[in-house]
Amino acid sequence: MRSLLILLVAGSAFAQLSRQTQSSNTTEDLRGVSAVSQQIVWASGTHGTYLRTTDGGRTWIAAQVPNASSLDFRGVVAFSADEAFLMSSGLGDQSRIYHTSDAGQHWQLQFTSTNPKAFFDSMVFWDSTHGIVLGDPMPDSSSQTSGPLRFQLLVTSDGQSWTPIPSAQLPPAVDGEGAFAASNTCLAILSHDDPNLWFATGGKSARVFHSPDRGRTWQVFDTPIVHGPESAGIFSIAFRDSLHGVIAGGDYKHPDRDGPNLAFTKDGGKTWTLSKIFPQSYFSAVAYDKKSITPAAAALDEDQADLRLFIAAPKFFFDFRPPQNPTRISALRKSGIGFNAVSAYPGGGAIFVGPKGSIATIP
Repeated sequence: MRSLLILLVAGSAFAQLSRQTQSSNTTEDLRGVSAVSQQIVWASGTHGTYLRTTDGGRTWIAAQVPNASSLDFRGVVAFSADEAFLMSSGLGDQSRIYHTSDAGQHWQLQFTSTNPKAFFDSMVFWDSTHGIVLGDPMPDSSSQTSGPLRFQLLVTSDGQSWTPIPSAQLPPAVDGEGAFAASNTCLAILSHDDPNLWFATGGKSARVFHSPDRGRTWQVFDTPIVHGPESAGIFSIAFRDSLHGVIAGGDYKHPDRDGPNLAFTKDGGKTWTLSKIFPQSYFSAVAYDKKSITPAAAALDEDQADLRLFIAAPKFFFDFRPPQNPTRISALRKSGIGFNAVSAYPGGGAIFVGPKGSIATIP
């Protein structure tokens, strides 16, 4: 086990927390992670790689989906020790969806993009048979070469077949706008019986798209998050209820550049208030601590409720309890540990994954 150094963002005091990194048995870059429970977690990454633990991370089994060595699995959503979906990101037929129901002994290729301009960014599920995948904007035309650009959305209602939401239902994308497949968190939902759906964008515009009815109708809202270059914008979005949410991002080519990279909403995404924490940096993923999302907290704003957030950055992650300054948790220098994605445990705490097989947890 490698120790993690805990530093407070504001002040020189040191915090002492129970912490650990885990041996992943792979050196692949990991960008997908899905915690089913404190014991069962799946992760995914480059060269067709997926990982699974059923003992809380004491042992990880790393494997490769057959005939998928060229794929980069940016997203994984798991429902048990046996069942999981994988989403790969890449141009054209490199964007695919796989499913296993037997812990990876067999993988079913459910969908392969046939559009050469397609690029999948994020995948979420309301339950094991109802899910949705977000892809970058493509021409709204049968010729696939012209017409307004609109984001691609694929849905499943049986956990097996995938169909596109008619692109005309979505507002047009801004020229140069896209989504980021950095951590499988630019697309967000709530519980299995809640119809709300959000996704966040970057590039020339940093906006939030919201559907109150699982993708049938949409509104889109501007945000104050940094944008302009193709490398900047919102990388992650999360909601704790239908009104209160958070967006995080920045410029991944300039990860140490200060914000505005973090903002909160209390009206379902219509308006956003920038976080006052300083300094900020590029953030690739954000998640609410599930244990802190209680009925009592639902009516309160972030600065009033006893809430907890986890925010991933390339060289550290934040344990954030607004309005207090976040606790910054960094790997020791030269350890090679980094962070791309986060998944909150159902019972509280979170697990982070990153480059070169990095895995770390916080209770």
